[in-house]
Amino acid sequence: MENRQETEELNIPDVLPLLPVRDVVVYPYMILPLFVGREISIAAVDHALSKDRMIFLATQRDVGDEDPAPEAIYEVGTVAMIMRMLKLPDGRVKILVQGLTKGRITEYLAEKPFYSVHIDRIIEPAAPENTLESEALIRTVKEELAKIVALGKAVSPEVMVIVENMQEPGALADLVASNIGLKVEEAQGLLEVIDPLERLKKVNDLLNKESELLNMQARIQSAAKEEMGKSQREYYLREQLRAIQQELGETDARSEEMAELRKAIENAKMPQNVEKEALKQLGRLEQMHPDAAEAGMLRTFLDWMVDIPWGKSTKDALEIKRASEILNEDHFFLEKVKERILEFLAVRKLKKKMKGPILCFVGPPGVGKTSLGKSIARAMGRKFVRISLGGVRDEAEIRGHRRTYVGALPGRIIQGLKQAGSNNPVFMLDELDKLGSDFRGDPSSALLEVLDPEQNNSFSDHYINLPFNLSNVMFIATANQMDTIPGPLRDRMEVINLSGYTEEEKLGIAKRYLVPRQVKENGITEEIVVFSEEALRTIIAKYTREAGLRNLEREIGSVCRKVARKFAEGKGEKFVITAGTVAKYLGPPKFLREEEMEKNEVGVVTGLAWTPVGGEVLFVEATVMKGKGGLTLTGQLGDVMKESVQAALSYIRSRTAELNIPEDFSSTIDIHVHVPAGAIPKDGPSAGVTMATALVSALTRIPVRKEVAMTGEITLRGKVLPIGGLKEKILAAARLGVTTVIIPVQNKKDLEDVPKTILKKLKIVAASNIDDVLAVALEKFPPPAPKAPKPEPPKTKVRTRVPVAAPVRGKA
Repeated sequence: MENRQETEELNIPDVLPLLPVRDVVVYPYMILPLFVGREISIAAVDHALSKDRMIFLATQRDVGDEDPAPEAIYEVGTVAMIMRMLKLPDGRVKILVQGLTKGRITEYLAEKPFYSVHIDRIIEPAAPENTLESEALIRTVKEELAKIVALGKAVSPEVMVIVENMQEPGALADLVASNIGLKVEEAQGLLEVIDPLERLKKVNDLLNKESELLNMQARIQSAAKEEMGKSQREYYLREQLRAIQQELGETDARSEEMAELRKAIENAKMPQNVEKEALKQLGRLEQMHPDAAEAGMLRTFLDWMVDIPWGKSTKDALEIKRASEILNEDHFFLEKVKERILEFLAVRKLKKKMKGPILCFVGPPGVGKTSLGKSIARAMGRKFVRISLGGVRDEAEIRGHRRTYVGALPGRIIQGLKQAGSNNPVFMLDELDKLGSDFRGDPSSALLEVLDPEQNNSFSDHYINLPFNLSNVMFIATANQMDTIPGPLRDRMEVINLSGYTEEEKLGIAKRYLVPRQVKENGITEEIVVFSEEALRTIIAKYTREAGLRNLEREIGSVCRKVARKFAEGKGEKFVITAGTVAKYLGPPKFLREEEMEKNEVGVVTGLAWTPVGGEVLFVEATVMKGKGGLTLTGQLGDVMKESVQAALSYIRSRTAELNIPEDFSSTIDIHVHVPAGAIPKDGPSAGVTMATALVSALTRIPVRKEVAMTGEITLRGKVLPIGGLKEKILAAARLGVTTVIIPVQNKKDLEDVPKTILKKLKIVAASNIDDVLAVALEKFPPPAPKAPKPEPPKTKVRTRVPVAAPVRGKA
């Protein structure tokens, strides 16, 4: 109270020099040192010292502002007395000031060489003495201050003594606020509160907030210290236990485990760089706490590193004769495939180090692609491993996951090698054409590195993250069709087509493999059931329609199950299956072959088509009628087949003179082309010659020879282009009983794939243009010229009539 009375008695001038201060708010009666370095501030201090030593201290809003404008300085500040001044060697000035009273800047009188301001002194209202509210508030503030000091807040003991003896609310609020480290905004807010009790209430709120923060900080530090103390205690006890076990001759289980892991790494025959990385990760694992999150991941990684066959391989059985015997024992026919495998073994025998070939077996389901891979492994004496790629959409399935992911694993390539237990197995990638792709990547692109002999000697899996040599692996891929395999991937493989089996081949395979296997699997013997050759032919022809053998084996198995039931019921001891008794076991025939045409017909041509289950016969019918040049196509034809009809029709219109067809036929008649079995979609360019022959026959009225079948694509110039699936188409023609097959001349090279027994039964005609086809297919070619119409007798009465064009008919 005495200091306040002395201050009130001081003569405070209305105009004072302004000293902007940074990051501190000066309260009345507060004594603190200030470092003054700015020229404007030093000038203000010098002016104050030359007069009454009084200066006005106001806080600037932005701490980093070196030259604050008037609007950047708070209006409310404190009138202070400069008690001491010391000039420093660096040009700065250190002053000791004491706050006297609050003031408010009302006007800036000068800005150079220092701020000169007009101030209004702020007189605080006198606080009510000895009221319960003020007494309670003062006690609360003192207790809260003591509490935060107990929680670790740094407050000078001298300040605490002064606080205990202070009873004036305003002075207490200012003293506490200046010693608890408030932010500039909070301290300035308190300075601008005039009412002492109100200011003390705000100080109390700030103390409560600080108390909560210190309590939370203490709890966090306590928890961290407790955890640290627990870990240190466990480590100390574990070290003591290890020392005791060593004294007793016992070993720590974890140390024993790490020693075994180290020994396994050394025995895994890893490359030098791989072993170095494995030992490095083992060292990290040894330093970790067993319960650490990364410890489990590292242990799993090291287990994989040990299990991968880095240096383990099998020795190839390079006896060519023995390998040939194994292949012939396991597979009937497939001569080209066997020949390719024996060539590989012969080269491997002559050259020890060679890059593994990438074979791709392409063919319909059931032709023996997967079983052929097993036979190759058996013939070579290698391990066999197979993975199915059907439906795989994630690139990580091939390359593996990063180890940082939860549940990360190597890709299927490394998994397959671990399963095989050697680094040179026969590795089958099944269903290569059924790979997918989505937002997780493109697995087919990831396979490019795997299946490239120039790159796979350093294949890097994301999980292992170390190069692995795949060049010793013999990769075999299988696919049902090549269209869906990307071009770059297809380019890295040697494609071997397995087009399917002929009826004779199916018969031989059934007698040699399928019947014995199904008889054994159904618990009977070959003495109980006997399949005649004609019975097997009947099952093949009338109960299956496929390029492979799966359905044939199912039907044979169905017969064996029914025989097993009859034998178990005691209804017979031996069962002979003949062509006549097949229907008793399998029911009515499921497939009836196309009947051969009984006679030569106009506009009906026998075409040949390829399907995924083998070749098929396709009858094309064409007819003409009066009309206005319309063209009707029925039989669920695809776009390509419709275009073949258009191309054939355009070719005919361009050669009406050579074909003896009226030039105006396209405007006087309608043409209807139909392909029977209308519920089945049909498409492809190979029906071009068939369509052209049917149209020419219908327009010229010349019948088509019933014993002729054909295939080939047609151009607008009448050329016959090559087609695919020739073997299957010729087999279909042979089944139908035709004697002549017309093929494109460029497909003659494909006749090597057709069994010689089939070629002996057929006459193959190679056609280079449509004239060659028509010369063989039509009864007469070139067509005879149409006869001139007979002149009409003169009529007595002239009538006006609109002529109607009739279809042109040639001689049969």
